[in-house]
This record gives sequence, structure tokens and C-alpha cells, in this order.
Amino acid sequence: MADENIYDEIEIEDMTWDPTMQIYHYPCPCGDRFEISIDDLRDEETDIAVCPSCSLQIRVIYEVDDLPKPESEQKQEEVKNGVETQAQQPVAAAA
Repeated sequence: MADENIYDEIEIEDMTWDPTMQIYHYPCPCGDRFEISIDDLRDEETDIAVCPSCSLQIRVIYEVDDLPKPESEQKQEEVKNGVETQAQQPVAAAA
């Protein structure tokens, strides 16, 4: 995509994460919002978020390592952390 079509460059920290839709979004001057999917960012297919209502686009500045982890990896970590947490919790004895 040509750089002249880029409206702005936005840090991913300034965007809003929607875990249900698995997208980042940012307000567009037209009243709608720029959107980019987490899969596109993870695959590094594109760093351009588009507005579905107008021709504006933004470049998203981000590091792949800072993105939310896929649900499968999150569940593995939760299970691992849950097991470790249970093993470290003291057991109270009845008096």
C-alpha cells in the first residue's frame, strides 16, 4: 500500500483491544473506527488498520511479542500457574 494513503501512525497501546471480536480499533475522524485483527498482526501480514466507512488508513506501531497470546497459550499458562499456585497454598488444619 502506498504511504500517501496513511492518515497517521498509531502506537498499539493507544488502540482499544476487543477480546470478543479479536480486533484492535481506534477512532477515525469520519466517526467510524479503524480496525485490524489480531491474526493479521501476529502473522505480520499487515500493519495497516482500515476504516470500513472511508478511505483512511493508519499504520499500527507494535511488537509481536507484546500482543495478547492466543487463547490456547493462555489456557496452558493458566493451567500451569493454577497447578503451581495450588501446590504453594498452605493447608489449614482443624483445631
